[in-house]
Amino acid sequence: MTSFFNLASSVVKELRHEADSEAHQLLRKYIDDKKDNNEETIPGILHPGATGVTYCTDRAIANGYSYNDKEWANLGQGAPEVGLLPEGPDRPKTIDLTLWGDEVNEYGPTTGIKELREAVAKLYNEEYRKGKESQYTYENVCITPGGRAGMARLAAVIGDVYCGYQIPEYTTYSEVLSVFKRLIPIPTALDAKDKYKLNLDQLKREIQNLNLSVIIASNPRNPTGQCISGDELQDLVQLAREKTTVILDEFYSWYQYPDNPNDLGTSLSGARYVDDVNEDPVILINGLTKGFRLPGWRVCWVVGPKSVVSAISQSGSFLDGGASHVLQKAAIPLLDYDRVQQDKVSLQKAFRIKRDHVLARLEKMGLKVSIPPTATFYIWLDLKGLNSPLSNGLTFFEELLKEKTICVPGIFFDINPSHRRNLFHSPCHHFVRLSFGPKLMELDRGLDAIERLLKKHNETPHLLGTK
Repeated sequence: MTSFFNLASSVVKELRHEADSEAHQLLRKYIDDKKDNNEETIPGILHPGATGVTYCTDRAIANGYSYNDKEWANLGQGAPEVGLLPEGPDRPKTIDLTLWGDEVNEYGPTTGIKELREAVAKLYNEEYRKGKESQYTYENVCITPGGRAGMARLAAVIGDVYCGYQIPEYTTYSEVLSVFKRLIPIPTALDAKDKYKLNLDQLKREIQNLNLSVIIASNPRNPTGQCISGDELQDLVQLAREKTTVILDEFYSWYQYPDNPNDLGTSLSGARYVDDVNEDPVILINGLTKGFRLPGWRVCWVVGPKSVVSAISQSGSFLDGGASHVLQKAAIPLLDYDRVQQDKVSLQKAFRIKRDHVLARLEKMGLKVSIPPTATFYIWLDLKGLNSPLSNGLTFFEELLKEKTICVPGIFFDINPSHRRNLFHSPCHHFVRLSFGPKLMELDRGLDAIERLLKKHNETPHLLGTK
């Protein structure tokens, strides 16, 4: 089974001067140790692997990190701060089970309870489909226990087809695209000259030349912080009507930073451009974990044609069994339209302040971000301007750990489940992803650490090798 460890192994094997790079030697040892522990002691069982973020956490722990240590800064995390924001609605703190009695212990169907599905459909119609004849109903919504579960359900029902995706992309896609053997993943690279946006002309050529039946993309995109919107998003939905299924991971749809204050509260979704909710092959995934800032509340949804909901409900019956009935019930009031709008505006104001703060501090250090994020809470930081060895993401990551700060090396976003590329020449090799999801105080701890690292490197340039 292809996994992150297989992917990373191909990286280190391609290094011509691996012996000169301690960071890559550490990665090799980690991979080899995992493989040694993966000997087939139980017949037929294979190690499923893990995402690059798991490696980052393990390396941080090896350097003394613990979740409760306030001296550390985690700029690698994929979760936003979860507390009350200025001008935001009250945060849910408890769930009163007495409100529902025994019904919270009822078995919920794998499509989710009807009331929550209705609430999701209503919110989508109010946000994106006002005035449109075709409206979403509860039959267009499937509730899943997390976004990864939603993606896994979809992968399980995709037939023997070519599936297109673009790198850099969300690390978990590597495992999803490799576990389900019927779909054949076909990667293409996004280009900085396009500001890491999806190039629709190129995509159309690939669909035609490679016979792609399914396109999968995060929009807004993790890790680059860019998105396809407006006319471009409308064209992408139009492309779906030409018999190519488009799956959009929209978990960061609220993280928009408009320059015009009148645009605050606007969120992004392909649902805005769907004509017929049951005919257009457009499938959307979202949930409570990112926009609602409830990462531990594993209630998410897939929105699409009724036929899709029926299919992924069936796959859910053997994959995950469905989301918690209690959490589904408690989520319903969170989807009230007025509350959602208040939540979005407060989020966009607060996270724009953090984004601008981090970008300004990085620029003062000489790390100007040439393509700043317009969405998400990630910064795709290009290290090419630094002298070797800090100019590659893996070494930068290892040295930053010594300053008690975590980031994510860019190579882990070079999703390559079929090993079609030489990853040493990966377009992601000289990048790291920084998150401005944490609170401002933690962000400053991490930025102070980066500043110390650059100062030390200037004084003692030979750190972890020459790569």
